[in-house]
Amino acid sequence: MNPSPNPEAAPPPVVAVAEVRYSLPQILEELKAERSASTFAMEKLDQNEIGKLFKAKPPRRVKPKK
Repeated sequence: MNPSPNPEAAPPPVVAVAEVRYSLPQILEELKAERSASTFAMEKLDQNEIGKLFKAKPPRRVKPKK
């Protein structure tokens, strides 16, 4: 994008911010449904498997002490 030769000619972009309120019982019900879904269980399993990949592994062979 090339800047316009006269920056005062273009109006600044307007950003609208709106407040959104959610019902706590409704959120808790959605969370309960998501946790009971199989996809949530798979996400937990994936996180456990990912954690195992980064866990420190003990050395396979230990050099004998002299």
